[in-house]
Amino acid sequence: MIEFFFDCSSPWTYLAFHNIQPLAKEFGAEIIWRPILVGGIFNTVNPSVYAQRETPVPLKARYMLKDLADWARAAGLAIKMPPTVFPVNSVKAMRGCILLGNDRMVPFVRAVFEAYWGEDRDISQDAVLSEICGKVGIDPARFFAGIGDQAIKDQLRVNTEEAVARGGFGSPTIFVDKTDMYFGNDRLPLIREVLARRKASAA
Repeated sequence: MIEFFFDCSSPWTYLAFHNIQPLAKEFGAEIIWRPILVGGIFNTVNPSVYAQRETPVPLKARYMLKDLADWARAAGLAIKMPPTVFPVNSVKAMRGCILLGNDRMVPFVRAVFEAYWGEDRDISQDAVLSEICGKVGIDPARFFAGIGDQAIKDQLRVNTEEAVARGGFGSPTIFVDKTDMYFGNDRLPLIREVLARRKASAA
């Protein structure tokens, strides 16, 4: 089992979301999608992220853009740093993920990622989320009514707190079989190695 704690506000999470699905399918591993608010994690255990944004290291920032472009090209995805809204408030989108549940959220999540990281659309806006809902066959009225439910809000908070309690400090945080934690898209080769090793030992 793979648990994928994620927030759509991260481009590295978009890459990992895209890349982990064929990997899991290859090894017959189930993915449990765990929506979180990465800002809540930063506030709790990783506030240095905010300091880095305020006073970035120019050389590192320039390389990060190249690194992101390299990974996106390898994945066949269009990703660019949004010039107008960054960071974005992803609360409504992530509540929508909770509302939709594990099986129904994947097309919605993909469309949210594409809108923000591919098209520079502000996914905090109701009009953008309504358009995304229509694109993937979700009734916008039910969507907005649902994400206002206190139980949905509470579950997103619980997921975020659980990620921190289990050692997470950002998005994506990935667990294999509950205890084996990995952070980031670039750790997927290590997850592949673990899954391959476990498959071989079970044969």
